[in-house]
Amino acid sequence: MTSFVAFVMVILAACGSGSSDPEPVGTTTTVAPEPGEPSIAWRECEDDDALDCGTIFVPYDHDDPDEGLFTLQLVRRPANDPAARIGPMLVNPGGPGFGGTYLAREATSYFGEDVLDRFDIVGWDPRGTGISSPAVDCVDGYDAYFSVDISPDDASERLALRETNRAFAESCTERSGEILPWVSTNASARDIDWIRRGLGVERITYFGFSYGSELGATWATMFPTTVRAAVLDGATDPTLGTAQAALGQARGFEEQLTAFLRDCAQRGCTFAAGDDPGSVYDRIMSGLDSRPLFTVSGRPALNQSRALFGVAKALYSASQWRDLDAALDEARRGRGAAMLELHDGYFQRRADGTWGNELDAFTAIGCLDTDFARDPDAYESLEPQFRTAAPRMWPLFTHSTQCAYWNADPDPRITITGAGAGTIVVIGTTGDAATPLVGTRAMASALEDGRLVVVEADRHTGYGVNDCVVSAVDEYLVTTKVTFAEKRC
Repeated sequence: MTSFVAFVMVILAACGSGSSDPEPVGTTTTVAPEPGEPSIAWRECEDDDALDCGTIFVPYDHDDPDEGLFTLQLVRRPANDPAARIGPMLVNPGGPGFGGTYLAREATSYFGEDVLDRFDIVGWDPRGTGISSPAVDCVDGYDAYFSVDISPDDASERLALRETNRAFAESCTERSGEILPWVSTNASARDIDWIRRGLGVERITYFGFSYGSELGATWATMFPTTVRAAVLDGATDPTLGTAQAALGQARGFEEQLTAFLRDCAQRGCTFAAGDDPGSVYDRIMSGLDSRPLFTVSGRPALNQSRALFGVAKALYSASQWRDLDAALDEARRGRGAAMLELHDGYFQRRADGTWGNELDAFTAIGCLDTDFARDPDAYESLEPQFRTAAPRMWPLFTHSTQCAYWNADPDPRITITGAGAGTIVVIGTTGDAATPLVGTRAMASALEDGRLVVVEADRHTGYGVNDCVVSAVDEYLVTTKVTFAEKRC
């Protein structure tokens, strides 16, 4: 995917533990080595002596190390069976914008036993994210920036939306301007090779979820001879331009909303109260546009914009459809707290009322990756296409024009081929809102030797859904061998 922040912001919620920006643990003050000498300083993690915590310095610009250095934080979970250990496996959860150290900390929740036995699971917070430093920091909270009407009905509402996006971009420049030119996907892919060198291995294994699959495909194309094995779970079509890729994602969310409403019609959702679910949904959302609902004391009212983010959060997995039903039912009855809770989960709002920096980093990375115009008129001109592609969900894909005001030159993604990297396994699910199967299939086709596993599920990313996909992927990771071109699970 070529990130298009104005249209693909909803991919942000793809992965995340909900525990972003933890305090650094197991770290000590170290002296930066010479930029040309990758080195990881490992130590026992203070909060878990079964894990290793580490830091590595990477240059802002790999072609000009004098520009400055990022300090990346890493966590390593050693293989369960040292005698059968194959080596390290780098893991990334996506976003873009999420730190990945938690994948190593919570590896037993994500990976099969064969993988845990044979690999050191190594997660890192990519440049600009999590507790790596410097991290992108744009604003203190999102309520003021993502509550404005995202389906403007007149010139004044459209101007307010533009000015809010301009203010967000200007705040990013003010607070993080030094690093904004250096957080692209291309740059982060170079960091993967830097980490590989720091780990002291010639070839390395990689597992990326959601955007992490796109980061992995970029790395595999840039450094094919260093790829031992790679799994890309939940990817989009790397051959499309930004606008077309965003339209595909808009269709994906619209299709999953339709699937939710169809399911409601079959099993009887509470919010529909015996009526047609689609009609009731439309009345609720239309009403929120003009009459926001009370939520909880001290928090903003639930307007249509916040509700749409809440709906998007629930569409990442059918496991959240009952929560969406309950939130819509509450909204039908005149209260918005449950839907606001879904909204807050999307934006990674913490229990103490603070926010993570995931959206800040997401925007910064996306604005560098995009090949689209730095012009708000260009974004708005595509609105009719999005209305047609996603009649209910379109406002989520046309409202964020921060990139039009971005103060850093773009660094568009390279052409993905995976040439020379060997066999790469790509996973897609049949009901994925954020990365629809048609795009994941295109990723497998774009790779020189991409093999596709299709998982029957209404959710984003497919590894772990059933034994079929886990066994197929784990066997490949252990042996690097694949006997199928496409497998259905």
